[in-house]
Amino acid sequence: MFLYRPLLMLHICGAIVGLLSGFMAMAFRKGSGLHGVAGNIFFVSMLSMSAAGAYMAAFIKPNNGNVMGGVLTFYLVATGWMTARRRNRQVGIFDLSALLVALAIGAVGATWGFQAASSPTGLKDGYPPFLYFIFGSIALLFAASDIRMIVRGGVTGAQRIARHLWRMCLALLFATLSFYPSRAHLFSKAVNESNVLYLPHIFLIGATIFWMYHVRVRKGVPQERVITVQHRGDTIVGRVLSATGTV
Repeated sequence: MFLYRPLLMLHICGAIVGLLSGFMAMAFRKGSGLHGVAGNIFFVSMLSMSAAGAYMAAFIKPNNGNVMGGVLTFYLVATGWMTARRRNRQVGIFDLSALLVALAIGAVGATWGFQAASSPTGLKDGYPPFLYFIFGSIALLFAASDIRMIVRGGVTGAQRIARHLWRMCLALLFATLSFYPSRAHLFSKAVNESNVLYLPHIFLIGATIFWMYHVRVRKGVPQERVITVQHRGDTIVGRVLSATGTV
C-alpha cells in the first residue's frame, strides 16, 4: 500500500495535465510547433495517468473495469503517438505487440461482459455487461485497423493522419468522460444541472469530426496540382504536398 499515494498523485496529475494539453493540441494548428509540443506533453501525461490507474486497479484496489479502461487508453495513446512519429511506411515489433494488446483487451472484455451478465447482480466489479462489451468492441475495431496496416506494410498520407486523430481523440474523450460525469459528485447541484461541464465533450467531438472530414477532403486533392505550381517555389509546392497528405 505504500505505492498507493504516489501512484494516485501521478494518476491525478497526469489526468489534469493530459486534459489541458490534449485540448490545447486540438486547438492549435495541426503540424505547428505548438501542436507538437502540446501533443508530446499529452503523450507523456496520458501514459503516466493510464499506467498508474491500471496498476492500482490490478494490484492495489482490484477493479477489472478500470484495468481495461487504463490499458485501452495506454494502447490508444501509444499507437496514436507512434503513428504521428513515423513519416514513411513502416511496421515493426511495436505494431505487432500493440495488436496483441488490442486483441487481448477484446477477448477479456467479452469474457468479463458475459461474467457480468450471468452474475446474480448483473454486475462485475460494479460495472454492467455493456460497459465491458463496449470497451472490448472498441479494442477489436482498432485491432482490425492494426491488421490492415500491418498487411499493407504501414500507412502514409491521409490514412496516417486519420489513424493518429482517431486514437488520440478517443483517448482524450475517455479522459474527459472520466472527469465528468464520472466525478459529477465533486461539483455543486447548480453546476451539474447547468450541463456546462459537457461543453468540452461537445467541442472535442465536433473538432474530431471537423478534422476527420478535413483529412478526407485533403486526401482527394489531385496530384497534378503539384506539377502545375512547381515553378512558383518550394513554399507552394510544400503546401500542396501537405494537402495531399504526402508530407
